[in-house]
Amino acid sequence: MAGIVIIGAGLAGLFTALKLAPMPVTVIAGAPLGEGASSMWAQGGIAAAVGEGDTTEAHALDTIAAGAGIVDEKIARMVASEAPDRIRDLLRYGVPFDRDLEGHFVLSREAAHSAKRIVRVSGDRAGAAIMQALIAAVRATPSIRVMEGWEADGLYPPVDGTSWTVIATRGFENFVELECSAVILATGGVGQLYAVTTNPVNSRGQGLALAAIAGAVIADAEFVQFHPTAIDIGIDPAPLASEALRGEGAILVNRAGHRFMVDQHPDAELAPRDVVARGVFRELQAGRGAFLDCTSAIGRHFATAFPTIYAHCQRAGIDPSTALIPVAPAEHFHMGGVKTDKRGRASVPGLWAVGEVACTGLHGANRLASNSLLEAVVFGARVAEDVADACGQVSAIDIVPRLATQSQQVTPEEIAEDRIASSRLRKLMTENVGVERSAAGLSSALAEIVQLRNSHQAADPHLSGMLNTAEIITVAALKREESRGGHFRTDFPVARAELAQPSEYRFRDVVRTTIEVCE
Repeated sequence: MAGIVIIGAGLAGLFTALKLAPMPVTVIAGAPLGEGASSMWAQGGIAAAVGEGDTTEAHALDTIAAGAGIVDEKIARMVASEAPDRIRDLLRYGVPFDRDLEGHFVLSREAAHSAKRIVRVSGDRAGAAIMQALIAAVRATPSIRVMEGWEADGLYPPVDGTSWTVIATRGFENFVELECSAVILATGGVGQLYAVTTNPVNSRGQGLALAAIAGAVIADAEFVQFHPTAIDIGIDPAPLASEALRGEGAILVNRAGHRFMVDQHPDAELAPRDVVARGVFRELQAGRGAFLDCTSAIGRHFATAFPTIYAHCQRAGIDPSTALIPVAPAEHFHMGGVKTDKRGRASVPGLWAVGEVACTGLHGANRLASNSLLEAVVFGARVAEDVADACGQVSAIDIVPRLATQSQQVTPEEIAEDRIASSRLRKLMTENVGVERSAAGLSSALAEIVQLRNSHQAADPHLSGMLNTAEIITVAALKREESRGGHFRTDFPVARAELAQPSEYRFRDVVRTTIEVCE
């Protein structure tokens, strides 16, 4: 059989590739390994019930509670129960998780967890340490070929029932067609659809768009998680002030020094992320400002306890041990994605999805903190096992790069126009499909997306993918006339019991709704 292609090289993609070894795998990486993945920036760590007195059932129950009524409870229990084994896998790959003198894991607690169960590295370096260990393992594995600097721009289902075709490009000059028996999407999230995000530039929702155009079902696209405490210093992507800071006792205050989250939820700063994000958003909207105060809870230990965050603050001229950190909500994680089953299979044969691009049912309407890296490794192992069973013996894929023809080449002027259109899209998504939404804003966003598509012939296929993914998210948000988890409607501010179920759309349904709204 033809080979296996993994699109994406974050934690989900690399872990899946390692689990598939020694089967030959081609990994398409949009940037040099470690530079284009959100996983590299993850600060908190991985949630797993490995501490004394904690249980996988308690972890599952916390996950279910955070997901606001639409978590797949069987999936939650499955993921929680497999978490300790995946932590052991990462240890075998060389991840240096924090331990005490007796060898026990040093665990943190984050919002909506009932126990300390965040397995971490050097306080806030989990993502970087995990990725560095996996990158070393991947480079040492002969069966894994990595196409660094290439991006998947086209995905075509089998015509004859056997092989998928993946079109990968490098810049605007080189392209290659890859014939494969299995495609595994591991492309990450949708952060770059928003003007303020913690996600790297490659997180444009491209994998979701490719799957949707190929006919796959997209689930829960309306549920977008905004991290409440991105450091508000005008950097894109926005650096993150990890939830672990609030887990250690840091508080949120406005410019007057008032601790505003105490007024909004019994758990104050450790309330679910959507609640805290709206609290911060409303303080900013009211002109009162929002700041993270770590001076008492962490103080002089900040530089050693949270070196990554400390460095971000120092570059902005802030000493977080003595001064307040300005914060704002930023797009952080997409709970929705390509609908998959417990094996990671999408709704079209031969296509799998793993990591943030997938919707497994684990997160529901609101991801529990530090469950994202966990989902990537649990489903990475499951996808690898299923693909191996489905494909049997596979061969390495021939890669023959070709030059784009003159008609396919793109001018500098076209590239500049695409960037302007991309900026416009990010602004309208932040304003109309962000922390708070309404029918009027969502309808306006759809009209602008259509206008961008009709008035601007995108030279960059990434822009076309961004527009398609933005349309899917916006339509799903418009159709869900309630507030639940990461989806908040000012015109429907309460949850409705009859809507306590996942949403599912195919792209043709999305287009039909857009036409109806924009007529």
